[in-house]
Amino acid sequence: MNKTDFSNLKAMYINCTLKKSPSISHTSKLMEVSKQIMSKENVTVEQLRLVDHDVATGVYPDMTEHGWDKDEWPELFKKIIDADILIIGTPIWLGEKSSVAQKLIERLYAMSGMTNDKGQYLFYGKVGGTIITGNEDGVKHCAMGILYAMQHIGYSIPPQADAGWIGEVGPGPSYGDTEWKGEKLDTPVGLQSDFTNRNTTFMTYNLMHLAKMLKEQGGYPSYGNSREGWDNGKKWNFENPEYR
Repeated sequence: MNKTDFSNLKAMYINCTLKKSPSISHTSKLMEVSKQIMSKENVTVEQLRLVDHDVATGVYPDMTEHGWDKDEWPELFKKIIDADILIIGTPIWLGEKSSVAQKLIERLYAMSGMTNDKGQYLFYGKVGGTIITGNEDGVKHCAMGILYAMQHIGYSIPPQADAGWIGEVGPGPSYGDTEWKGEKLDTPVGLQSDFTNRNTTFMTYNLMHLAKMLKEQGGYPSYGNSREGWDNGKKWNFENPEYR
């Protein structure tokens, strides 16, 4: 059996549930499936709930410089940027990602103007994915917005970079629930879903494979994509178009 060594990778899972710890998070339960795979592959894994931290609203790196008394984002970001892989987990509310997930994306965007040692935008060479749970619909819609935002600021998105569970259409039990309307269920909801388990597994391995490839080659070459180079007048093969 081909055994790929992923032990030099770090992954950060950010759960954007609206529930503060220690409340049960259904999103966290599905994220655990992916986390366990990475842990078994010797990836260094960390998870945080953004709502547990005093993260200010805004699109600047440190919002205490813009009127806020406190902002934990600068310290949290050190852990995020140290990871090779970022997985954003969110529940679905009214067909959309949570407000906490939107705040996370806005704070990531706040850092997107920074550059790495090649002069590229800071997130070049990092890999992103998303895990989504709900009990109605919206997995693909939420994934579309999250993955677009991640690639826009520089994250690389592999094939099948999203996984989710929504159960049957209409309000019902959520992922991992063991009872519904006061009655105990035979098995925890969703854990036996082959579709969800397959997509979560494929997503996890695709994230690891792409992160490993990028890390081993030192990220992307800076030819043609360095902000620093562009600002210094290096345009590579670009020519200003002529309008007739």
